[in-house]
Amino acid sequence: MPIWLTLCAAVTAAVIAALFGFILIPFLRRIHFGQTILEEGPAWHKSKQGTPIMGGFLFIIGSLAATALGYTVWRLTGGTDITSHESSTHALRLLTVMLFSLFYSGACGFTDDFIKAVKKRNEGLNPKQKILFQVVFCAAFLAIMYALGDHETTIDLMFCKLNFGPFYYPVMLLFMIYMINAVNLTDGIDGLCGSVTVVSMLCMTVLCASFGELELSLYAITIAGACIGFLVWNLHPAKCFMGDTGSMYLGGAFTALGVACRMHLLLVLVGIVYVLDALSVVIQTLYFKYTRRKYGEGRRIFKMSPIHHHFELCKWSEYKIVMVFSLFGLAFGVLAVLTQI
Repeated sequence: MPIWLTLCAAVTAAVIAALFGFILIPFLRRIHFGQTILEEGPAWHKSKQGTPIMGGFLFIIGSLAATALGYTVWRLTGGTDITSHESSTHALRLLTVMLFSLFYSGACGFTDDFIKAVKKRNEGLNPKQKILFQVVFCAAFLAIMYALGDHETTIDLMFCKLNFGPFYYPVMLLFMIYMINAVNLTDGIDGLCGSVTVVSMLCMTVLCASFGELELSLYAITIAGACIGFLVWNLHPAKCFMGDTGSMYLGGAFTALGVACRMHLLLVLVGIVYVLDALSVVIQTLYFKYTRRKYGEGRRIFKMSPIHHHFELCKWSEYKIVMVFSLFGLAFGVLAVLTQI
């Protein structure tokens, strides 16, 4: 795929996302779809009460539209022969990843945000409902990938490959759910999830291309571009939040791209910020329960989890957290890319 087309697709996604904000954000304010802030969060977050949610529609529309446009131009300029079996399989794989991201966002994200906005509370779907949606959609994605010819049951750890046989599918189901929720947890302060995703998706663009998945590479860079357009509205002080609508879309896209390309360990390296943010919640919860059982009172390792809130309570500015976390993610993303050169 020509570099000019890839760059044009990214710029198109950014422009669509940024310009659409002039329409979407006033509309969300008009219908009072604002964020409800948790009582136990940092005190200064109270000023964000009422900030419009569902801003994720900006990069959802931007990335999907730019991908469709870029892929159409590529075909019309003779970049791919859709009549060949290989090309049609790649196209169907791209469509599967895009639809998975979109429907996952709609079912798990939009529904959750809608309940929050209507009920004026911080919690939407209950945990059981979320898990049910996630299991169904992730299982469906793996089934479709199997139907498209991906019958491989090995997990690539770069230095070795482990064949899990039939256990591959439940393992990947849990892996996908963890990674998607990890991206969701990273959406906690202004600009953090969007900035980290720009970095991770740029790395995924290079990795997908190195695996010969040019269509998926196009989708990855349009998401990176669309997130840049979204950050126009989301950097501190945020004029809108992506909400679960956006974070579930990004998590679904990021995870599906990695699984479709079978880059299991690479996905962890590129998404190291997501992984550690979610891991901090697991560690905090387990330690709290352990100390409560042993000492009669729960104790904490971090001032607050996910860990980006810990740094907030350590008086780091939101800009500093975004910058440090993004650079940390970039370092591991570059490492992942270098392993494929």
